[in-house]
Amino acid sequence: MSYKIEPLPDSYAGLGEGPHWDAARQSLYFVDIEAPALLRYDYKQNKTYRAQIEGEQLAGFVLPIEGKPQEFAVGCGRRVVIVNWDGVAPVAKVERTLFEVQAAFEANRFNDAKTDPRGRLFAGTMRYIGDEFEHRHGELYRWEQGKQLAVVKTDVGISNGLAWDEKNKKFYYIDTTDYEVKSYDYDIETGVASNPKVIYDLRKTSPKDHLLPDGMTIDTDGNIYVATFNGHTIYKLDPRTGKVLLEIKFPTKQITSATFGGPDLDILYVTTAAKFDQPAPAGTTYKVTGLNAKGYPGVNLKI
Repeated sequence: MSYKIEPLPDSYAGLGEGPHWDAARQSLYFVDIEAPALLRYDYKQNKTYRAQIEGEQLAGFVLPIEGKPQEFAVGCGRRVVIVNWDGVAPVAKVERTLFEVQAAFEANRFNDAKTDPRGRLFAGTMRYIGDEFEHRHGELYRWEQGKQLAVVKTDVGISNGLAWDEKNKKFYYIDTTDYEVKSYDYDIETGVASNPKVIYDLRKTSPKDHLLPDGMTIDTDGNIYVATFNGHTIYKLDPRTGKVLLEIKFPTKQITSATFGGPDLDILYVTTAAKFDQPAPAGTTYKVTGLNAKGYPGVNLKI
C-alpha cells in the first residue's frame, strides 16, 4: 500500500496528544500537554491556531461541548474543566470545574480521554511524577451528565488509547504499562464495559525493547490503529484476529495518538512528542493519506 505522510503547518507540540476531529468545523483539535496549550488545525485554511490555557500547568485532552461552540472539556491535572476558546485567540480561559478525582494522589494527572458514541466521557489518569510502571495509581472513569462518576478500571499505570466499535459492541483500551491492547464487551445503552481480553501484545524478547502502546483510533471496517511511543510506528490491527495489517512508519520516534478526519474522514491525523531531547521533526503533527480507510468523526461531550 502506498500511503503518504506530510506535516501539518505550525503544528509542533512538545507532547502532542488527544487528536479530535470536529466535523462541523472541519477542524482537528489537539493538545500540547505540558505547555499547556490547545491547538486547532483548520482544514480549509490549512492553518494551525494555538492558545495557551491561562493559569494551568497541564492539559491532557480537549473535547468540544455539544451545543456550546466556544466551550471545551479539558483535563487539567486531576480536574476536568470547561475552557472557553474561540479557536483563534492566543489565550484560552478556564470557566469552571466539571469534576475532580484522586485528591489523595497529587502526583496524578488526567491523560487520554474520549467520548463514546453516545457522548459519555471516558477519561483516565496516570502518575506524572515518579515511575508510572511501579506506581500504578491511575484509574479510568466514565462521566455522564446527571449520573455519579463511575470507576471503570483501577490499577492503571498510564491510561491511554480508547476506541469503540458500536457495530460489534466492543470497547478497546490501552494502559501503556501493560504493553497490551485489550478489548471489552460494551453495552452502548449503559456505557458498561465488561469481559476484558488481550487482543494484541507489544512485548518483545527483552523488556527494554517492549513497545509502548499509546493512543488509538478505529476505522469503519473495525480495524484499530495503535500508536507506539517508542516505535516510530502506528500499527493497523484487526482486533478480531490480532493480525497486523499495516505498519505506518514516521520520521520521528514518539508517536502518541491518531484520529481520522478531513471532509471524507479518510485522512489519518497523527500527534507526536519531543520528550527526552528527541531531534526534529519530533513533536510535529502529521496527516497520512492514501490509506484506503475511513474513520468516524469525533463525538461532542454532552453536559
